[in-house]
Order: sequence, then C-alpha cells, then structure tokens
Amino acid sequence: MKKGRLFVVSGPSGTGKGTIISRVMERLENVSLSISATTRAPRAGDVDGVDYYFLTEEEFIKRADEGRFLEHACVHGYYYGTPLDPVTETVESGRDMILEIDVQGAMKVKEKYNEGVYIFILPPSMKVLRERLTGRGTDAPDVIERRMNNALGEIAYIDRYDYGVVNDDLDSAAEQVLDIIKAEHCRVLDGEADKIISEYGEEN
Repeated sequence: MKKGRLFVVSGPSGTGKGTIISRVMERLENVSLSISATTRAPRAGDVDGVDYYFLTEEEFIKRADEGRFLEHACVHGYYYGTPLDPVTETVESGRDMILEIDVQGAMKVKEKYNEGVYIFILPPSMKVLRERLTGRGTDAPDVIERRMNNALGEIAYIDRYDYGVVNDDLDSAAEQVLDIIKAEHCRVLDGEADKIISEYGEEN
C-alpha cells in the first residue's frame, strides 16, 4: 500500500491558512487534518479535541518530555505541539495529513521528516495583513503589534519551503494548494523508481 503524504502549511497569523485548508479538505477525501495541542486558552467557538487539544502548561511539558510530539515550540507566549502518533498512523495507512503549524514548528518537523511537502501562505502585503488581523477582532492591539513584528521574521523562512502561495483571493489560493497536493502525488519519490520499473517488468 502506498503511503500518504505529509503536507505542512505555515504562514504569519492572519494570512488565511485555516480557511484555505478548510476549502481544500472539502474537495479531497483521502486527507486528515492534524489537531495540534496548545496551552493557550480556547477562543470563542473552539472545541477541545476538534480545533486543538487544550492542555495546561504542566501537561504539555510532561508529554514533550515523553517524546509524544513530532514538534513543539513556544509561540507568542504559548506552547504548541503536533502529537506524533496520529501523524505517523495516518501517513502509514495511505492517507494524507495536513499540518497547519507555525514556522518554528515546521522547521523542527523538517529536521525529522524532510520528505514532507512544505507550503508557505503569504499575505498580499503587510498593509493587508494588518487589516485582516484588526478586522477579525480576536486580538488586543498589543497582540496585533507583536504578530506584525513577527510576520517579517516568519516570511524570511520562505526559502525553506517548497511552495509559496499568495492569498490575495481565497478561491484562487485554495485552488493553488489543491493543485500542489495533486501534483505531489504524481511526483516520483526517492526509492520509488526501482519499484515502478519492477512492477512494469513483471507485467511484460
């Protein structure tokens, strides 16, 4: 059975990563979304075990010490991490897994899982990014300033990603990510060539 692919999606807060991924998943069947763990408080409408696994700092650190995260990092004063077992089990079962994580986390995943596909979502401009952060009404002014200050530092990692998608229009951006996923399933991975040649040889 062919293994699934791991798609890692990152970008500054406010670039629309979550909305793009939701639209992509509506179009695909054989894909799961990784649920991250975090120590931040739930926002309005967040559901534990659906949007995030909400943990206390003590619980999070204990799981990290036990090696139960694929990656974990402290971002904007809170811990975030990707539980290891669900990712491994999903990919081994033949399904794709999408990780929506910050740049710090993505770089740690890349150290352990270089065969993943890394996609960076960019805002059309910094001005638009500020408008989006302000318009969603979920963050205090000081938090918005901190996120804006961090955005350029995150964008500086663009050369560590395989693809960059500018979210100027949600429909277009989602379509580009969908095209990337489809194209990656046609790519011949390292170690696959001999197997493909052998299978065709057996049919001759």
